[in-house]
Amino acid sequence: MNRQAMESDCRIPMACLRPRILALHALFWGLVSLRVFGAALLSDEKAAVAVTKAMTAPCWQLEEFVKTIPACGQTGFVEKINCTKSNRDEYKSCRSTKMEEHLFWKFEGAMLALTVVFAIVVVARQHSLDRQASDKVRRQIESI
Repeated sequence: MNRQAMESDCRIPMACLRPRILALHALFWGLVSLRVFGAALLSDEKAAVAVTKAMTAPCWQLEEFVKTIPACGQTGFVEKINCTKSNRDEYKSCRSTKMEEHLFWKFEGAMLALTVVFAIVVVARQHSLDRQASDKVRRQIESI
């Protein structure tokens, strides 16, 4: 019996699993994600400039401040501060854009690693199933 006749129609073609093809796919999706992330960065910068022009900056960006309630330790989101010159109470976010960017790239790296791991698992499983099917057909032919 022909080997291709034994293979399922729902499989990934072996031509798609060659290292060169996989590298091209990784390069393509990497460029796509960089394009999307770059567009998001540009729109964030433009939006930030427009917002800063439209309203005044918070007092904690312009002057010294004292933490009234250090809530970052408890919640990790906001802390209440008191600006010394203007004597205003405001809330300041504990998260920075650098921290968010770091978390984003950590997530992207983890997803890429998982993709590679599961692609290897799928290829190994396909080879194992092919071997089992070939052995089964060989045993059936030998028993005749």
